Formats: sequence, C-alpha cells, structure tokens
Amino acid sequence: MSTESKFPLATSTWDGREIAALHDVIEGGRFTMGPKVRQFEDQFARFFGSRFAVMVNSGSSANLIAIASAVLDSRNDLNPGDEIIVPAVSWATTYYPLQQYGLKLRFVDIDIDTLNINLDLIEEAITPRTKGIFAVNLLGNPIDYVRLMEIADRHQLIVWEDNCESMGSSVAGKKSGTFGQMGTFSTFFSHHISTMEGGMILTDDEKLRQIMISMRSHGWTRELPDDNLVYPKTGNEFDDLFRFVLPGYNVRPLEMSGALGIEQLNKLPELIEGRRANAALFVERFAGLENVRIQQETGKSSWFGFSLVLEGALSGKRAEVVRAFSTAGIECRPIVAGNFTRNPVMARLDSVVPDALPAADKIHFDGLFVGNHHYPIPGQLDLVFETLARV
Repeated sequence: MSTESKFPLATSTWDGREIAALHDVIEGGRFTMGPKVRQFEDQFARFFGSRFAVMVNSGSSANLIAIASAVLDSRNDLNPGDEIIVPAVSWATTYYPLQQYGLKLRFVDIDIDTLNINLDLIEEAITPRTKGIFAVNLLGNPIDYVRLMEIADRHQLIVWEDNCESMGSSVAGKKSGTFGQMGTFSTFFSHHISTMEGGMILTDDEKLRQIMISMRSHGWTRELPDDNLVYPKTGNEFDDLFRFVLPGYNVRPLEMSGALGIEQLNKLPELIEGRRANAALFVERFAGLENVRIQQETGKSSWFGFSLVLEGALSGKRAEVVRAFSTAGIECRPIVAGNFTRNPVMARLDSVVPDALPAADKIHFDGLFVGNHHYPIPGQLDLVFETLARV
C-alpha cells in the first residue's frame, strides 16, 4: 500500500499571520487565558450574531460546559431521569455530558440523505419526561431549524446545538449554532478554523454565560462581575478570588489559542467559500454516480467533508473501498461514529434505543467520508471518482 497521501483528510489553514500571532503571545509572556481569548470571544459572538461567546479548550469541553450550565440553571428545570432527544449518529462527546448529569438519552434515527436527525421521527419520540433536544449538524450540514424550532416550541422543549462540524453553515439566513439556547463549536486542527485545540459556546442568555464562565474555571466567582447572576460577591477582593460556588472544571483555553482564533476568524468567510466551491464540483461529479449516495444539503452547508454511502453493487464492500482508497493515497474515515448505539459504552449509558435504526445502521456499515479543503481540489475529487469506479 502507498503511504503517500494524495488526498489528506485535513490540512492547515495557517500562514505567517498565525505564526506572528503566536510570537506576539510568546514575547508578551502571558500564556494562560487572558485578553486575546476575550477578544476572540467578542469577535466570534459578533461574527455569528450572538450576544455572548465563551471559549474553552475543546469542542468536547464546550458540550460538557453547555450541558452542565443548562442543568445548573434552575430556569430549565432539568432533573435526573429527564429525557433528551439525540440523533443516533454523532460523536461520543455529544452524549456523554447528558449521561454525566443524570439525563436519559432518547435516540432517534437519522435521515439517510441529510445525515442529520430525522425530523419526521422526533415527535414520535417525545414523552412526558422529554425536556430537550440536543441537535447535531453533521459534516457541515445544518438541520432544518425552521421546522425543528417549531416542533420544539410546540412541545416546550429546550434546544441545544452541537455545531462542532458545521461552523459557517446557515439556514434561512441565520447561522447554525445560534438557533438554540446554546450552540457549541470546535476549533480543532481538522475543523473549519484551527486554534490547535479549542471550543466555543454561543448564547444570548446572560445568566447562562456567567454560569459557563464560572464552570470553565473551577466553579469560582473570580471572572464574574461584582453584580452577577450566579452568586453575590462579598466585596473583599482577596476572598472573592477564591470563592467556589459551582461544581466546576478547569477547561480554560490557552492565550495562544485566542490569538490564533482572532486571525483564523478573519479568514473564515474565505475558507467557507473555498469549501463550498469544492462542494459544487463534488455534487456535480458524484450526484449521478451509480451505487453511491451523497449528502443532501440543507440551507447552506459549510461542507466539513464529503460523505459516500455505498449502495447497490458496492453495498457491503466498504472494507474494499477503504483499501482501494488507501492504495490510491486517499484518506477516509467512518461517518462520525456510525450508529453510536452499537458501541460497547452503551452499557454504561442511561438510554432508550428504538428497536431498529435502519438509516444509522446503513451509515454504520456502508458509510465513509473523504476530506474537503479551503483550496481547489478538482484532481483529488477525480481520483476519488476513478478509484470508486475500479472497486
């Protein structure tokens, strides 16, 4: 097999501006979370049209802090055993925070074309214990939030968005990650922008923002304003620096990550434009390909990657396709985690799983995806097409 990657899954979006930003932090001598992180948070919130952004050290931590803060906010009335609807296909850390805070996972199958939760099945899954929906925008593709929010409003359900794979996508002119009570983002290397490691949570709610700020740093009051909504400060600065009021974590980002984020955010429109241009080529070339189903766009996808669901003569031959791709120098991965309910960790999760998840199973056994990039990749897409034709 060839070890040369002709079509990598992810590549860097950095140039001299990011390197200079790192040097500025090094020369300044402050490496822990500080003014660069706050600047990135402010600019990120403005870019996406939200009131507030809270940065953490990863997208997984963003999910953890968002769910923890939602549970700790008594206005949400979330209690152990309450049910949260989740899609059967997502990353592990969509689900784990719900379990860790005593909430029951109620799995719903996906739509085989969009790869997102099947909106037709959501209402069937709602019970008297259902309190919310943790929606996931998969591989850059947003859910139809006009319809989802109507369902949620009708049943008085909270909506959170895991938007870690779909930064820059939108529905009806509104950016994904801003429809629900909170929306989470990842700035890991392989994602739309990269701060090495990093995550972000958006919200319009001041109290939730303050809870998240406390939860991010040990559950203390140090970074909260004097007149805050979490716990009253004493006015004694020495005491207020070390008063712990919530069962928090330490998931703070580095100052370097904030500095990188500032530069990366400036590039985001151009990066998304490049990905969408590649997607137009991909759809044109692959839409009519026999034995392969591709993702159907909802709204404006930011095209994290290009999914390939094998059908017909290729069904059941994913291992052969993966070997052929590897030999050709094409990197590929399963579609997120496939049908997550097939993982052994399910024995440790409080959940309700339907008797059958046919779409998620199809993804689990016959789905894979290849990368997308911010620069033109016509030759790489041709290579994928030609390799599939030879399997």
